Amino acid sequence: MKTWKLVAGILSIILFFIVMFQSCAAGVVNAIEDNGGSSGSAGLIVGVLMLVGGIVSVATRKSTGKGGNIALIILFGLAALTGFGGHGNYKDLVVWAAWCLINAILALVSLIKGSNTPERN
Repeated sequence: MKTWKLVAGILSIILFFIVMFQSCAAGVVNAIEDNGGSSGSAGLIVGVLMLVGGIVSVATRKSTGKGGNIALIILFGLAALTGFGGHGNYKDLVVWAAWCLINAILALVSLIKGSNTPERN
């Protein structure tokens, strides 16, 4: 399970820059069109949560405790909820929310799998 944390963490950190760029562009479009949309702000929140989740994922990849997986479930889960709920006219936010949901599910599977293995002394 160390490998998925490293790969997902690095990809999340890289994708953070894309999400932030797109979110700023969506925010500018919302402001120019004066349509009352908040998808740019939702994208900023998703991007920050992806960055933090990526850092936590890389930092806890060798951890045997449950704390890292719980933090990943919370961070990526919140990012997924925010992305799915606030996409508005920024349709790409659904893609980033799906990425976060996949990472939250992988963290949950890792947490469940880790609790089923016997402790080694």
